[in-house]
Amino acid sequence: MNLFKGQSELELTEGSIVKPLFYLSLPIVITNLLQVAYNIADTFWLSGIAGEGGTDAVAGITFAFPMVFLLISFGMGLSVAGSVLVAQHFGAEERDQARYAASQTVAWAIGGSALLGLLAYPVVGPLIDLLGASPSVLPGARAYMQVIALGLPFMFGFFVFIALMRGSGDTITPMIVMFGTVVLNIALDPFLIYGWPLVDNAPIVGTIAFPELGIQGAAIATVFSRGLATVVGLAIMFSGRRGIRVDLRSMVPNLGYLRTLLKVGLPASVESTGRALSVNAMLIVVGLFSDPVVAAFGIGTRVFSVIFLPAIAVGRGVETMTGQNIGAGKPERAGMAARAAAKAMFVILSVLGLLIFLVPEPIVAPLSPSAEVTAIGVEFMRYTALTFGFIGVLRAFSGSFRGAGKTLVAAAIAVLTLGVIRLPVAYIASQSWLGVRGIWIGFLVSNVAGAVIAWLWYRRGTWREGDVRSTPEPPDDAVDPGPAASDD
Repeated sequence: MNLFKGQSELELTEGSIVKPLFYLSLPIVITNLLQVAYNIADTFWLSGIAGEGGTDAVAGITFAFPMVFLLISFGMGLSVAGSVLVAQHFGAEERDQARYAASQTVAWAIGGSALLGLLAYPVVGPLIDLLGASPSVLPGARAYMQVIALGLPFMFGFFVFIALMRGSGDTITPMIVMFGTVVLNIALDPFLIYGWPLVDNAPIVGTIAFPELGIQGAAIATVFSRGLATVVGLAIMFSGRRGIRVDLRSMVPNLGYLRTLLKVGLPASVESTGRALSVNAMLIVVGLFSDPVVAAFGIGTRVFSVIFLPAIAVGRGVETMTGQNIGAGKPERAGMAARAAAKAMFVILSVLGLLIFLVPEPIVAPLSPSAEVTAIGVEFMRYTALTFGFIGVLRAFSGSFRGAGKTLVAAAIAVLTLGVIRLPVAYIASQSWLGVRGIWIGFLVSNVAGAVIAWLWYRRGTWREGDVRSTPEPPDDAVDPGPAASDD
């Protein structure tokens, strides 16, 4: 059985629902798994720093990671807007409009991310301090975030590449590109974190020496790898041989089209930003406890980022299938895809959660710098594992809302689940006799509540009226007359 089918082999608007959703989602699972490998590799190598340095470094990226997500979230909206527009235009067989939407998305995302990075650079330190990082953790977290801020266009660029290719129905190409850059990142990490000393302190011709940079070295490795991925991704899209094509004439900034991107993308940014802000706010609650609790929380959230990959990927697959089917005038087929995905993810993640509930230690221990951190992380897993299936339901229906252009609905559900339910429950419970267990209970309650809210909202059927293709037509001189291979 061929587990990977290319764009030309997938029929998203006709025939079976489950098979194309599977073939569309599987490469996304692997791509996201490889993306998480960046963070797992950083945690692994940093935890090996001698003495208390390992715990401080892991706690440092625990504070830095939500802020990275926050910065990227501002650009996620444009990525989602581009993906939805490309998907709906592809479903309607409007390839010139799809190409123009992709080109405008690339131009505005990269330009906006450069400005955002410059604005973020001077304030990341005070923000991490505000989150409650201890004096031993703050310098490393600040150094990490300053590198990420300056490299933000590379981070944005690759996410846009993934989103646009996905909207066209090609999820394999981003997976291949991601694999190469993850290998590079994992190879660079130990050299930049621990250093590569010169023999007898004397330079040797032809030998490259790396200074010992600690947590900052992990950030440099990540930005360099993402930068290479962005360059490769842009080259692929300019060539037009796979997925979607972009061209320079269509990248001339169009303020009218920016309004279209923002109309769809701003709520998606609110969704991503809301998730990031909730994690940052949760860190304020976690920061009231000891550094081992902070480190265990960071490890737990990284484990979640791996466990929930199938749900996130299937949600993105539903987003693409919904977009293309609504563009093709088949909203009922889009609804069938969301319902099938929700059922499958609930069963799969519930079984996985049960297994982790029974044996969490082998998952937490390899990422932990101490026995104390491992014990806290194991408790975190046991409190939340049995609710994993509800995350699958939430992600599936949120993907359907986004694909239909109802990004505001997806954003409202995310903010309600994380900001109105999880955060207050975690804070109030953790400040009671429950202590740190109250934080874990906040996750448990919000996971179940989020799935119920998404399901009830989905049943209203408002997603059926989600065609967002009433966009400004691309200027005549912006359409590249040369057909892309994927357009044939």
